[in-house]
Amino acid sequence: MEIFKTKASLQAYLQKARSSHKKIALIPTMGALHEGHLSLLDYAGPISDIRICSIFVNPTQFNDPKDLEKYPRPIENDIKLLESAGCDILFMPNVTEMYPDSNEQWHLDLGELDRIWEGEKRPGHFQGVTQVVYKLFTLVQPDIACFGQKDFQQVMVIKRMIEIKHLPVQLAICPTVRDKNGLALSSRNMRLSEAGKTTALALSRALQYVNDHIKDQTDLKDIKAQALAILTSTPGITVEYFAICESSSLKEVDQIDFSKQHVVLVTAWVEGVRLIDNMIVE
Repeated sequence: MEIFKTKASLQAYLQKARSSHKKIALIPTMGALHEGHLSLLDYAGPISDIRICSIFVNPTQFNDPKDLEKYPRPIENDIKLLESAGCDILFMPNVTEMYPDSNEQWHLDLGELDRIWEGEKRPGHFQGVTQVVYKLFTLVQPDIACFGQKDFQQVMVIKRMIEIKHLPVQLAICPTVRDKNGLALSSRNMRLSEAGKTTALALSRALQYVNDHIKDQTDLKDIKAQALAILTSTPGITVEYFAICESSSLKEVDQIDFSKQHVVLVTAWVEGVRLIDNMIVE
């Protein structure tokens, strides 16, 4: 696996790859890698020639400086995981490399996606996400970019950015990876005790309840109330939001339109850790 820390060195390498018409897949991450990240590499394997994973803890998408400070950075373990997964390139820049101008301005009109759910709870977060992902897309010029479904709203935001900027990038949305008990894998899980991980299983149970019952009726109020009860009756969980939405706009709905795709979103706190999860309803 080749490791690059500067944009110039990565560009020089990729120039040769492009001249050989190699198909490039990009997997942007903030490190603290787990099986969910590695599944993105697996997904990209059959549909690309070169798989690039970036590790960069992007400061512009953190609202809380303490959250940025606490974000795990087990880089040696990350490198071992990427090597074992057969990753071709690791791009690992520092903040100055990605933001040479500390006064750089960025704003993308994401509409309601920037103002609801995560957009409302974390103002400016998606501006930071699109800012750094656009930098990576411009640098790497990938044919394919792989993102996990677990950060569903983020994926919809990236999709919108691709449309606004007319970028020739194929967006691959890869299924959420869960542990054997159903907990969605997340870098933040490292901060949970074993008891906290057990408590957090209520998130996937609530999502699964909606998925199991939504086909039986179109009125969602009772289904949502029952799913919420699963969460609120679990000691140690504080619910931030729970919503059944139309997938592309993420607007909350009271009734199902079977001609459209829907997703259930949940965010909750366990042991002081903010967890997000979702499920596309079948």
